[in-house]
Amino acid sequence: MSARSLHTSLQLPRSIEELLRRSPVLFTAAAVHVALLVLLLGVAPLDARLVTGLNPWIKPAKFAASIAIYLLTINWLVGDVALPPRGRRAVVWGTVAMVSFEMLAIVMQAARGVASHFNKSSLFDSAVFALMGIAILVNTGLAAYLASRFWTTRPPLPAPYLWGVRLGFLLFFLACAEGGFMSEQSGHSVGVADGGPGLPIVDWSTRGGDLRAAHFFGMHALQAVPLFGAWLSARASGSASRTRRAVRWVVAFGVVYGAVALGLFLMALAGQPLIRM
Repeated sequence: MSARSLHTSLQLPRSIEELLRRSPVLFTAAAVHVALLVLLLGVAPLDARLVTGLNPWIKPAKFAASIAIYLLTINWLVGDVALPPRGRRAVVWGTVAMVSFEMLAIVMQAARGVASHFNKSSLFDSAVFALMGIAILVNTGLAAYLASRFWTTRPPLPAPYLWGVRLGFLLFFLACAEGGFMSEQSGHSVGVADGGPGLPIVDWSTRGGDLRAAHFFGMHALQAVPLFGAWLSARASGSASRTRRAVRWVVAFGVVYGAVALGLFLMALAGQPLIRM
């Protein structure tokens, strides 16, 4: 794919058409999660219950949005690299199955009025959280397989964009490891209990450290860094020297992005909120 064709396909109408061409399965799953997001936002005002201090449908709504973005990202990336038929089926159907299971578990726990994450208050809740963890591990393995293809097969992509994808995956996996760290300590807050006062929408703690800020920032490197690479690819097309310079800018962007994510992580470990209120 040339830099010009990449830039053209990133225009919204053509992007949707291209996503459907690359994987109708992943695109449909993303659309279902968008529809679920709308439904959850409609249900939330009708429920007066609180779970860890929040309306129980807020967390499922946030996950529906995040999973939809993730599915669309994988949807795009499977079309950028050569995959053997069996590997492609595993990535497409495995990704849909794992994230959909996690989403169903979160919605089910919200309907029950209990926490979905770090909930070990009963044998059933512990089993649900453990199964969610297994689904996340399997999904991470599928993402690692897809990422490996960008490193080992040298796909015909503009160099700045290719390096954006590679670095985006690397930062994404570091954020996944941080998610494992949160699971190990059975919570996301540091210095305060989970469920206290938090920022609007994201609910990150305003009284103590919150590991979710770094986790969120790192996970979305999978979108931010490749998009930066795609933007520079369009600007650097036609010149080898400009392409090399663009690659250096992508690497620098990835390093700075990772440094910010690390800073947010260390800040949370020190018990410092992103914004104190």
